[in-house]
Amino acid sequence: MTSPTSEHSIPIKSSGCDCSDSCSTAPSLSEPPVAAGQAGATVLLIPAMDCPSEENDIRRALAGIGGIRSLSFQVSARTLSIDAPDSVLPAAVEAIRQAGYETKTLAAGSEASEGSSAKGDLWKAVLALALATGAELVHFIAPDTLPFMGLGMAMAAIAIGLAGLSTYTKGLAALRRGQLNMNALMGVAVTGAFLIGQWPEAAMVMALYAIAELIEARSVDRARNAIKSLLDLTPDTAEVRQADGAWWEVPAGQVTLDAFVRVKPGARIPLDGRVTAGTSAVNQSPVTGESIPVDKAEGDMVFAGTINETGMLEFRVTAISTNTTLARIIHAVEQAQGTKAPTQRFVDRFAAIYTPSVFAMAVAVALLAPWLLGWNWSDSLYKALVLLVIACPCALVIATPVTVVSGLAAAARRGILIKGGVYLEEARKLRAIALDKTGTITEGKPRLVATEVLSSAVPDARVLAWAASLAGHSDHPVSKAIARGLNLPENGLQDFVALPGRGIEARTDGERLTLGNHRLIEERGLCSKEIEARLDVHESQGRSVTLLASEQQVLAIFAVADTIKDSSRTAIAELHQLGIISVMLTGDNSATAATIAREAGIDDARGNLLPEDKLAAIEEMQRRYGSTAMTGDGINDAPALARADIGVAMGAAGTDTAMEAADIVIMNDDLRRIPEAIRLSRYTHSVLWQNITLALGIKAIFLTLALFGNATMWMAVFADMGASLLVVANGLRMLRR
Repeated sequence: MTSPTSEHSIPIKSSGCDCSDSCSTAPSLSEPPVAAGQAGATVLLIPAMDCPSEENDIRRALAGIGGIRSLSFQVSARTLSIDAPDSVLPAAVEAIRQAGYETKTLAAGSEASEGSSAKGDLWKAVLALALATGAELVHFIAPDTLPFMGLGMAMAAIAIGLAGLSTYTKGLAALRRGQLNMNALMGVAVTGAFLIGQWPEAAMVMALYAIAELIEARSVDRARNAIKSLLDLTPDTAEVRQADGAWWEVPAGQVTLDAFVRVKPGARIPLDGRVTAGTSAVNQSPVTGESIPVDKAEGDMVFAGTINETGMLEFRVTAISTNTTLARIIHAVEQAQGTKAPTQRFVDRFAAIYTPSVFAMAVAVALLAPWLLGWNWSDSLYKALVLLVIACPCALVIATPVTVVSGLAAAARRGILIKGGVYLEEARKLRAIALDKTGTITEGKPRLVATEVLSSAVPDARVLAWAASLAGHSDHPVSKAIARGLNLPENGLQDFVALPGRGIEARTDGERLTLGNHRLIEERGLCSKEIEARLDVHESQGRSVTLLASEQQVLAIFAVADTIKDSSRTAIAELHQLGIISVMLTGDNSATAATIAREAGIDDARGNLLPEDKLAAIEEMQRRYGSTAMTGDGINDAPALARADIGVAMGAAGTDTAMEAADIVIMNDDLRRIPEAIRLSRYTHSVLWQNITLALGIKAIFLTLALFGNATMWMAVFADMGASLLVVANGLRMLRR
C-alpha cells in the first residue's frame, strides 16, 4: 500500500467570523502560517488572558480606540495580534493595562513562555492560603481579643493582597467601565466581607479562588495544548547531503527546499519531502490518523513527524520546517479554536443577562431583606455577598470552549481536520451526504478486475504473457493497469506500432498481435455475437474493455475498472446506521454510477453531472432532506463543497481548490472518518449540554441555599470554582474519545 504522490499544500478557509466585535479570519494554509498572529501585525502576550470572558474584557477596552484595523485573539496561546498603525499601538497597550492586563510584545516567530510566572503565581497562592488558614486559627482561638484580632486582620489582608491583586486590578477596571465580570463580583464580595468583620472568610475565599483559578488554567491548557504537543514529534535536526556527498546533521529549521535528507530506520522524519531512494514502512498516524504503517518507495511523499520504521529513506525536501503538513494542521486547529460554536454564542448571550440579574438580586437582598424579612443589616449584606460569589459566570463561560477545543484536538489526532467549532457542532445535524465517485468512493486509479481467455488453441499462460508484453510497452493508463494486474515477465517485441485512439500492435513469437478497444476489433473484422455479449456484460458495469487478438481471432478480454475502496462500504453502512441518506454525484456515465452505488450500498446515484449539475443537486438535496454534506476531492467538486452545509474534502489526494472550499479535511482519504466525525459531533453536543446543565444546576442549588441562609462564602467559592473544575474535567474527556 502506497500513499498518493500528489504534491500540494493543504489550504484552509475561514469558518466564518462568528466572534463578537472585530474578528480576523483564519488564513489559508496555502500560505505559510505566521507565528501567533497576522503578517504585519503586532503580537502581544497577555499572560492573564486564559478565558473567553477575559478576551471580551480586552475587546471592550479597545473598542473606543480609533485606527485599529483588526484584532486576532489566540486565547490558546494567550496572544493578541493587533493590526494598527504604530502611532495607535501605545494607546492600545495602555488601554489593555488599564483593564488590568499586563502585556509583552512578542518578536515574530517566538513562542510565548509563562512557566516562571505560573510558578510565581502558585507560590503566592499557597502562601496566601497559609496566611488565610492562620487568620482563621487566630479568629477561632481569640475572636474578641484586640491584639489577636489585629494580627488576624493583618494576616487576612496580606493573604487577600497576595492572592487577589490581579483580581482586584481587573475587577476595578471592569467596574469603571460599568461591567460585571467575575473579577468585579469577586472583588466586591471579598471587600464587603472584610468590611463587615468576616475577614478570615474573605481571606480564605480569595486564596481558594486563586488556587482554583490556577488549577483550572492548567486543566484548560491541557486541552489547548493537546494538538500542539504534536510539534514535539518533529526532530530538531536532519541529516542533509552536502555538495561533496557527505551527510551532515544540521538544525531542521535551517534546511532549505530541494535539499536531500536521509532518515534511518526507527527515526522520525524531520521535514516533508518526496522519496528519491530506498523503501520503508512509515507510521504516519500523527498526520493522517492511520494506525497501520504505509509502504513508501521512490516518488512517494513523506511527512514531518512520522516514523520511518523498517528501511533507510532518502528524500528531497518539499516544505521548510514552518510550512510542513504537520505544522499547517496544528496552525489550522489553533485558528479553528478562535471561532465560536453556536452553543458558545448562546452561552455568551446568556451570561450577559445572567450576571447582572444575580447582581441585582444581591443588591435587593442587601437593601430590602431587613425591611421585608426582618433580617439584620449584617446578615443581609453577608447573604448578598455570598450571592455575588455564586453569581460568577466562570463555569458557564468556560464550559463550551474547553469541550470544543478538546473535540478539535481529538479529531485532528484521527486525521480529521475540522476548520472550526461551528462545523464540529453542526455535523450532528446532517441528514444527507453527497459523495463524488472517483478518489472518494473509489481508488481513483484503474485496476484489472476481470480476465477471460477465449482461445483453446493457444495455452492460457502464453496468451497472458503476450498480453503482458504488449501492455507493458504502452503508456496508456488502461494498458498500465493490465500490465500491473497480470504482473508477468515481458517478452521482446518487434514492429511495435501505436494506434491512436484504438490500441497497440506488435509482433512476438512469430505472431502479429493487437491489444486494443472494441472499435479496433470491429475494424479488424474479428468481433462476433458471442464476444459482443461478453463485452456488454462488462460495459454495463462501467468497465473499460480491452481485447487481445491475433490476425485470425480474439484471444482474450481484459476488463479494467476504478475499484471501490475497502473502507467505502463500511463507511456507507455506518452512515446509514446514523440515519443519513447517501447520494453519489459523478461525471461518469449513469451505468457506471449505478453499478458503483449498488456495490457500495449507496441509496441513490446520479451520473453525467457537470460541476453546475452537482451544485444544483446539493441545493435539491438541501430542500428535500435538510442539512446536507458534500464529499469530494476534485476542482469540479469545489462549487458543491462550498454550497453544502458542510463540505468534506479528501486531503491525501485532493486538490488545493477542493480543500480550500471544504469545512472538514480527511487527511487519509478514508470515508470511515466521516461517520466518526458525525459521532464526535453528537458526543460533543452531548458534553456541551452536560456542562451547561452542571454549571447552572450547581449554581441554582447554592443560590437557593444562600437565599435561605444555608450557604456560606466558603460554600459559594467551592460552588463556583468546583463547578468550573467539574466542567473542565468533563470537557477533557473528549481528548480520550
